[in-house]
Amino acid sequence: MLGIVPITVEPSKTWTFFQGAWHEGNVAIMGPRTHAAWLGSVVFDGARRFERTMPDLDLHCARINASAEFFLLRPVVSVAEWLRLVDEGVAKFDPDAALYIRPMYWAESGLGGGVKFDAETTQWCLCLYEAPMPHTKGASITVSPYRKPSAETAPVEAKASCLYPNNARALIEAAQRGFDNCLMLDRTGQVAELANANVFMVRDGVVHTPAPTGVFLNGITRRRVVQLLHGAGVTVVESSLTAADFAQADEIFSCGNFQKVAPVVRFEDRDLQQGPIYLKARQLYWDFAHGR
Repeated sequence: MLGIVPITVEPSKTWTFFQGAWHEGNVAIMGPRTHAAWLGSVVFDGARRFERTMPDLDLHCARINASAEFFLLRPVVSVAEWLRLVDEGVAKFDPDAALYIRPMYWAESGLGGGVKFDAETTQWCLCLYEAPMPHTKGASITVSPYRKPSAETAPVEAKASCLYPNNARALIEAAQRGFDNCLMLDRTGQVAELANANVFMVRDGVVHTPAPTGVFLNGITRRRVVQLLHGAGVTVVESSLTAADFAQADEIFSCGNFQKVAPVVRFEDRDLQQGPIYLKARQLYWDFAHGR
């Protein structure tokens, strides 16, 4: 008789709300017949708790429902209920713990056993786990040979799990060449974003960032950083940018939910400094997060 040997990787402290109760650890929520596990019908979002603050949590809870609707799943949890459950979950951790907060929807079953999923079988969970904030030593980046899909080829308007394998192979390919991250271009050759974050460059005191064109999420942290810089009197231009534009930048920095605002210290073979605009953007975001 064939013995099944489970593959276990001990995760950080984790609590997940699923089917009406909280479960500790990496609880099993999908099986081999689950449509999402087989065919990728999953949307998610990610919020952050750090230094006892959870900036823009309401926007993340609203976006998971918007992603579900776009993906044609059923967003059965209200924003108010997501917020209530987050408060319940956070209370299970040390008050100073840095957490990743991940609501999810997925399809349990397909129609006729095939590719098309049954939205009436939408399942959901809320997973919180300890995730220390990364150090801000700065990243090295390159240009990836892999491109971002367009709206005709993928559900780019949702934060959908099926979009991330392409980002993962871009990160792996960049790491094989000695880089931490990479610029990903769209099908026309314009810069879209980094493989796991939105990206900004500075030239002569002006901040430039790719304009949202439907090939990447106009991130919640991205929109917040743009708003904060505008409010501080910094000019931010959203436009079409090429890799050549980034090669001439005075500063490059990124923003995203996991690390918030972080510097880039090398682009290809060119070293960069943590410049004054990056430092201002990071301080503005931290002040906003703490209500200062």
